[in-house]
Amino acid sequence: MLTDLKQDAALVVLSGGADSAICLHWAMARYEHVQAITFDYGQRHRVELDAAKKICELNNIEQKLVPIESFSVLGGNSLMDDEMEIESPESGIPNTFVPGRNLIFLNLAAAWAYQLRYQNLVTGVCQTDFSGYPDCREDTMRALETSIQLGMEADLKILTPLMFVDKGDSIGMAQELGALESLAYSHTCYEGQIPPCGTCPSCELRAKGFEKVGLEDPLLTRLNG
Repeated sequence: MLTDLKQDAALVVLSGGADSAICLHWAMARYEHVQAITFDYGQRHRVELDAAKKICELNNIEQKLVPIESFSVLGGNSLMDDEMEIESPESGIPNTFVPGRNLIFLNLAAAWAYQLRYQNLVTGVCQTDFSGYPDCREDTMRALETSIQLGMEADLKILTPLMFVDKGDSIGMAQELGALESLAYSHTCYEGQIPPCGTCPSCELRAKGFEKVGLEDPLLTRLNG
């Protein structure tokens, strides 16, 4: 078992979206050493890559950008196929689900954390507002953590600060953590539009979160200012 992991260090999976930006600030408030890892997987909303870079620059965080072509080759969902209409059914898994995405991301993040000797992996997955994605659930994360620990012989931890937090409460966390400036540069829109489309499931969920706490979205304030 790898024994020299830094307990005061965290690697944050930073997509450029609101949840991952909040998790970055959560980690910064708790750990002495924080880095970010971002994945370019051919996503429809590729502008989130620019958002992730900007958020790291704002907070003086070192970022590792990792390209993954496999999801584009596999296709089959609306985040990888620009021609497919984004759909969010009332029940079941939406067509924005990219099978295996979080599983692959966290395995690759663990491989980088292993090299850095960082013990903690932080991800913004959320079971409360998980949109029907099975790889955002608590039991998935715990099983994955066990698999990573066994496969790497290292006591790596997967931390999920937003797992049981709804979108409104996560925006409240952002306010407490001083993350609103980062949220002003975050990107959530599945359509990849700037300004955001406001109608895709991700935009609607984000809007409900700010509405719940009575705040104007700083992204919209910046774009309209």
